[in-house]
Amino acid sequence: MAVELTVRDGELAVTRLAAGSPPPDWARPGAGGIVATVATAEETSVVCDAAAVPAGVTSSSGWAALAVAGPLEHSLTGILASLATPLADAEVPIFAISTYDTDYLLVPAVRLAEAVAALRGAGHAVADRAGEG
Repeated sequence: MAVELTVRDGELAVTRLAAGSPPPDWARPGAGGIVATVATAEETSVVCDAAAVPAGVTSSSGWAALAVAGPLEHSLTGILASLATPLADAEVPIFAISTYDTDYLLVPAVRLAEAVAALRGAGHAVADRAGEG
């Protein structure tokens, strides 16, 4: 199944906060417009603009985002698998985020070109930035 994606601007960080932590004031979307908070009994994770993360917060920075064109029907199957498989074959790590309308794949920014090449090689359409191809 071919999927259309767009590379989003900016560098993201994935952070880990203590369980029960509310979304922090510093979590901002940045240039790519992405901010996500997931809370479980074990932790609170926040994905946001890397430049906004304060010193001392457990984080992994240097992530670039690829947005899947949406909205996606909730009955669709295999979207993430069709994207994750070529990236796994290319040994590019991913961090996936899903929203109500679509999915986002985070890849190490230093490996973005490699990720885009792997996705295109698998038949997916990847625009470098909104409106570009």
